[in-house]
Amino acid sequence: MGTTQLESVPEPKYWHLKTVLSDALDSEFAVGEILPNERELAARFGVARATLRQALEQLELEGRLQRRRGVGTTVAPPRVGVAVGDYAHGWTDTSGENTWQTVDGTEVAPPAEVARLLETDPDTPVHRVRRTRMSHGQPLAAELLYVPAESVPGLAAIDTPSGLARARAVLRELRRLELEGREQTVELGSARADDAKELDRLPGAPVLLVTTRYVAQGRTVAVAVATYRADTCRLTFGDAGEELLAG
Repeated sequence: MGTTQLESVPEPKYWHLKTVLSDALDSEFAVGEILPNERELAARFGVARATLRQALEQLELEGRLQRRRGVGTTVAPPRVGVAVGDYAHGWTDTSGENTWQTVDGTEVAPPAEVARLLETDPDTPVHRVRRTRMSHGQPLAAELLYVPAESVPGLAAIDTPSGLARARAVLRELRRLELEGREQTVELGSARADDAKELDRLPGAPVLLVTTRYVAQGRTVAVAVATYRADTCRLTFGDAGEELLAG
């Protein structure tokens, strides 16, 4: 990784440095290889460490780098394409590779934005099912599925207040519904502490937030908020299935 003159570059220094670093990642580093520390990189390129950090953060945002606890900054593998169509976001309770795996369930007061989408009072408890999505043993996403009681009336007869059994019962009842449609939004966000731990990321790391509103019988019957790792995932939309394709 050689040096370069940045003083006369009209664009922001960190942006040009990001391009130079990206070229170096392609030509000099292998996937998983650890980069030199910030002090060494800053000295090599003749930039302030603040400028270097901006460039590294941008490369992380673009999925070229990963910051790993206790390891450092490493070269990231290519992103995988993750289907988020009906099949990928289905409610089948499975444990196979590249599928949503149910973790637990409980009753909670929904976040204000979720309550708004559900058209319910924020103080009214709803069922919350927590699921994770894995690929080759690595976490790709964590999902919280919020379901109002009226969407799963048959659940009242099930004497399981919380835990995995309750979560599976909620999913089983949801599968009885005939969905009329769904509405999805995607936005860039930062990993909260609990999401970061579940996804093996650092708090504040870039994530993709996919919010899905499911409609049946003319009303919203469930809202899912899925947090995807922005460094490893490339979201694809449609009903092509669950397969993860190399990015």
